[in-house]
Amino acid sequence: MKNRVVITGMGVVAPNGVGIPQFTEALKNGTSGISFHPQLKELNFSCQIGGIPNITEELRSRYFTELQLRGFNSSGILYGCIAGIDAWKDAGFDMHPESELDYDSGLVFGTGTSGVDKFREAIYQLDDGNVRRLGSTVVLQTMGSGVSAYLGGMLGLGNQVTTNSSACTTGTEAVLMGYDRIAGGKAKRMLVGSCSDHGPYVWGGFDAMRVMTYKHNDEPEKGSRPMSATASGFVPGSGAGALVLESLESAMERGATIYAEVLGGEVNSGGQRQGGTLTAPNPEAVQRCIRHALANAKLSPDEVDAINGHLTATSKDALEIENWTKGLGRSGEDFPFINSTKSLIGHCLAAAGAIECVASIVQIKEQFIAPNINCEDLHDDIKAMIAAAKVPTKSMNHQVDVVAKASFGFGDVNACVLFKRFKP
Repeated sequence: MKNRVVITGMGVVAPNGVGIPQFTEALKNGTSGISFHPQLKELNFSCQIGGIPNITEELRSRYFTELQLRGFNSSGILYGCIAGIDAWKDAGFDMHPESELDYDSGLVFGTGTSGVDKFREAIYQLDDGNVRRLGSTVVLQTMGSGVSAYLGGMLGLGNQVTTNSSACTTGTEAVLMGYDRIAGGKAKRMLVGSCSDHGPYVWGGFDAMRVMTYKHNDEPEKGSRPMSATASGFVPGSGAGALVLESLESAMERGATIYAEVLGGEVNSGGQRQGGTLTAPNPEAVQRCIRHALANAKLSPDEVDAINGHLTATSKDALEIENWTKGLGRSGEDFPFINSTKSLIGHCLAAAGAIECVASIVQIKEQFIAPNINCEDLHDDIKAMIAAAKVPTKSMNHQVDVVAKASFGFGDVNACVLFKRFKP
């Protein structure tokens, strides 16, 4: 018998909202977090818009000491620590530097690239022969597991503390890794999530690939257009999302608030076969991921009320919808509601899955379907497969019991997780 796993805490640092209350309002109101960034124009980017969370110096000081902030220049770790600490406190726990080591709690917190700006800063120091001026935290800020190292120490976690990295699938995969550990009885609680740095040194490669939109530099909020006929590429974003997963037994013993239940899911790879490549999905593997996620969660396809898709506003959006129709065996009016949080925040890369998992749970908690902004002109190929009403462009109150959240990443890797409204 597996332990039931529930969500008892959430935290988010998103381009359109820092903290769950602000993020929830942004989801309900369809508020975009995309803006124009002059630095991208100066660097001759085709896409000069993006999503960057608003973090003030005052907010930083609530989470980090003055000593910790000295020489700190890693936006992804900053976002991850804020979201992670918020989730931990939201679950009813506190943060004390001298706290007892908690062997029942661990974390899986993912990232793509960590501390790129700090690494660039270090390269300039080295090129000038100033190796002694690199500072004592350059390794922590640039190593892949930097975010988990910071969070694990700040919270005193004694169970598994690690970082995963699977491109755009990272955050959703982290949730399932934490779920597996609790379901298997190896931990009582796992803080899970993912983060991504912002800025030109993270986003430049995508601009060079011509997969980011260049048509909306003068109207940033209209730039991110998943499922739209006029989608022209994704808008880059950044931030972090975090969840506290906990065994139902532990949560009930503590009298904790339970936001939703994690029923399980599936992680697989398309192996870059049968149409799958480094940058495109193998459709058969995606459909298999969806079907197996449902089987592992012991759900039938008709129990899914809503989907939070990967849906990036590229040419692959219609293929993703086709994969959902085949994976679920549902189409037309029978298809679940579907949304893409990316219409509001852009594609937050390694952070995308975690932020979008938080968005999925917020919709369960608040019982509404978030809107797909910029999608009034639904793509004809998508209209041929599902009813247009299933892609709402305005927020709508609706009963939401089960949400399927999926992420599909570079390297042809897939993850799908099922969340359900908690019923004791």
